[in-house]
Amino acid sequence: MRISCKILSCLLFLFFLLQQAYTFGQTPYYPEKIWAGKSASAVGMEQVLIDSAVALAIGSENNVERDLRIANLKAYAREPDYAILGPMKERGAPAGLIIKNGYIVAQWGDIERVDMTFSVTKSYLSTVAGLAVDKGLIKDVNDPVNRYVWDGTFEGAHNGKVTWQHLLQQTSDWSGCQFGTCDWADRPPKEGTIDDWKNRPLADPGSKFEYNDTRVNLLAYSLLQVFRKPLPVVLKENIMDPIGASTTWRWYGYDDAFVNVDGMMMQTVSGGGHFGGGLFINTLDQARFGLLFARNGKWKEHQLISSSWIAEAKQPGTVNPSYGYLWWTNEDNRFPGAPKEVFTAIGFGGNYIVIDQAHDLVIVTRWMDDEKMADVVSYVLKAINASK
Repeated sequence: MRISCKILSCLLFLFFLLQQAYTFGQTPYYPEKIWAGKSASAVGMEQVLIDSAVALAIGSENNVERDLRIANLKAYAREPDYAILGPMKERGAPAGLIIKNGYIVAQWGDIERVDMTFSVTKSYLSTVAGLAVDKGLIKDVNDPVNRYVWDGTFEGAHNGKVTWQHLLQQTSDWSGCQFGTCDWADRPPKEGTIDDWKNRPLADPGSKFEYNDTRVNLLAYSLLQVFRKPLPVVLKENIMDPIGASTTWRWYGYDDAFVNVDGMMMQTVSGGGHFGGGLFINTLDQARFGLLFARNGKWKEHQLISSSWIAEAKQPGTVNPSYGYLWWTNEDNRFPGAPKEVFTAIGFGGNYIVIDQAHDLVIVTRWMDDEKMADVVSYVLKAINASK
């Protein structure tokens, strides 16, 4: 009997080891066409706290107008000669997803509705820049852009110093106008006149952070010159199709933002909805994009964007530590209690993709009150910690 017990104990212990090996060696879940869900408790989260996060999100709608044309005209009314230059769309109600370990653990609102996403678009543009680096089309982000774009856009003692990194970190202070917008008229200082803004002293590229859509659009234009194909096609072929995104998303530029590339007229897209345009996309597709970054650029067995690029893109900038390569970092404690490594795509009107790689976590919100977003993130992180 003793021998039998020892054998049984050994078999049970062996079974335990095999079970553990299987658990730790499981292939991470990636959504197919239909995205599977799990309860919060099934992925090690406290359901009550997740419910609290969802209730807060639903009850905290951003106060930006549903007619986003009105919202833009109000938000940018003080900008000289402001005009809507690209497509716009009325927005929907709050919507969102919480993704843990690849599974949907919570959702609210119409997650299939296509909406504008404003400056979240910038993080997609950053990804296209990463593809250019991965493919060797850009040899080094510290290269001056005029080595690649020679049409006069980066001429002169000042603009000639601008590098890809400066554009990605919004520290270029590039000076000029393009497709109906000028850098000096985009979010001008509260003090001064138009002449003051036009004739201001220029900061040395790389020395000053300034959030500026005109210069982000300049990055999109420069990447079009490098790829020599429309950037929505680059994104679709290399990222969105492989991650199983829907066919409903669109990426627009301004109505007159067309250039001749290899004998074909191509639209250069905008990096946000400041003047209209930008990425129009549903919540589910935003979450797929976020999961790709939570998984360090890997989708199933394919490395779609290099992990080295993601590490660089989320690295705090030297001039503005709260900003990387068109991604926001958590260096300024935007989300108190969240790891410093958390990084976020943020757009006007409460559009967020929050990525926490350490917890394999993605939070996507649409039309969220910006003042309440940190509380939503806090509830979700507490839901993880409460189950430990």
